[in-house]
Amino acid sequence: MQSFLLRLAPLLGALSTLALWVAGAAMVAMTLIVGAQILVRYLLNSSLVWSEPIAVLLMGWFIFLGSAVGTREGFHLSFDLLGHVVSPKVRAVMESLSDGIVLIFGLAMAVYGWQLGAAAWSSRMPAIGLPDGISMVPVVLGGIMVALFSMERLLRRFAGLDTASTSVAHQKISEV
Repeated sequence: MQSFLLRLAPLLGALSTLALWVAGAAMVAMTLIVGAQILVRYLLNSSLVWSEPIAVLLMGWFIFLGSAVGTREGFHLSFDLLGHVVSPKVRAVMESLSDGIVLIFGLAMAVYGWQLGAAAWSSRMPAIGLPDGISMVPVVLGGIMVALFSMERLLRRFAGLDTASTSVAHQKISEV
């Protein structure tokens, strides 16, 4: 099991890095589009009708892919005080329970995002002509990755491997 997880880690790391780059590019693009809308609004007294729906779509990409990366990296908000005062075994159980809940949440995001996207696919966004269901694509992909990365954390913990070693930030710190 350990050797399988160690071979899988670089693949999941590459997926996480790709998701991070896509999320970052979406954030930059959204910022540029919103900035352009502001300039056009105040300088030309006009409006870019497509800017708001595109910005919202891009926001979905960076929120949901970013949250998946945060799941793998272990950067999500948490209440760690109790974990510092209990035994390492109890802490591992608490972290496993947390990862299990996040796994279920990721699966729910994927399943219900898919259903909602499929139901909305036939209607169109008026300003840009894309199907309404396209806004659920990052929810589904983010949910799949959240579930996948939570499962990786659970399996690594059960196999006796460090969950922090999957973190890009942890690897960068250990290289210094």
